[in-house]
Amino acid sequence: MKAVVFDRRLRFAADAPQPLPKPGEALIRIQMAGICNTDLELIKGYMDFSGIPGHEFIGRVEEASGASSEWVGKRVVGEINCGCGTCRFCRSNLARHCRDRTVVGISGRGGCFAEFMTLPMENLYVVPDRLSDEEAVFCEPLAAAFEVLEQVHIRPGEQVLVLGDGKLGLLLGMALRTSAGRVTLAGRHAAKLAIAAAAGVKTVPAATPAAGAFDIVVEATGTPQGRAEAVKYVRPRGTLVVKSTVVDTEDWDWTPIVVNELTVVGSRCGRFGPALQALQDTILVRPLITAVYPLERALEAFEHARRPEAVKVLLDMR
Repeated sequence: MKAVVFDRRLRFAADAPQPLPKPGEALIRIQMAGICNTDLELIKGYMDFSGIPGHEFIGRVEEASGASSEWVGKRVVGEINCGCGTCRFCRSNLARHCRDRTVVGISGRGGCFAEFMTLPMENLYVVPDRLSDEEAVFCEPLAAAFEVLEQVHIRPGEQVLVLGDGKLGLLLGMALRTSAGRVTLAGRHAAKLAIAAAAGVKTVPAATPAAGAFDIVVEATGTPQGRAEAVKYVRPRGTLVVKSTVVDTEDWDWTPIVVNELTVVGSRCGRFGPALQALQDTILVRPLITAVYPLERALEAFEHARRPEAVKVLLDMR
């Protein structure tokens, strides 16, 4: 099959081995996939990754091993964490924290920058007909944005700052706007801030928010410096939510966290159900699409995704 492969260098392969579904898994023909900041960090050395990257996708079920044939032909998206199924995290519907998990296109499992991939049937969600492929491919990052609302209770009128106007930052602004808080998105790119403003999110240039003025700050800068920058905006006894995953790390001064008695929350993947519903009802993602490339031009697509002005770059396998 055709695929993008990373093995110390990123390359396009026309003859990559097609994966075979194990019992309980589906073989999925990928239709579209999205490049996210994690993919860009992987090829810089994050997670010591090698293989086929990519975890944001929509596809059609080609085969359903050990399952009813009614799945075949369905358009699907899928949660990216595949747990053991028996540990206490899996039994609590938290397979994303299973210690033996594999993660699509990130750790121990091939990703979606290919014509085919496999995934356990239990991870799949049927995509409603009213959603286009271009919209549905945003399900995974939007689920990650809504995860903040699962972890942090935002009270009416609380001041919430999203720091970073990249792919995830824009989705966070849109998702958190559905809460009872007063949400502000701070970023460095006027065109990206304009997308958020058009969606009804209050925006400000980076470095202009008042220090110590926010009850909750969500760090989504995608940079190692973002965490330390975010701390200064949180009020005493406020909450810092950290979203960025980067290969480079930077020591940050924990003193303000201790002195101001901040709560620090790490936030990662989220549930797909609320994200699919929001894509149908409230969240418009088409303005976030910067460019679409065929799989054969994936290397160009990655270069485009690295540009500061880019938001979401998609690969089209249709």
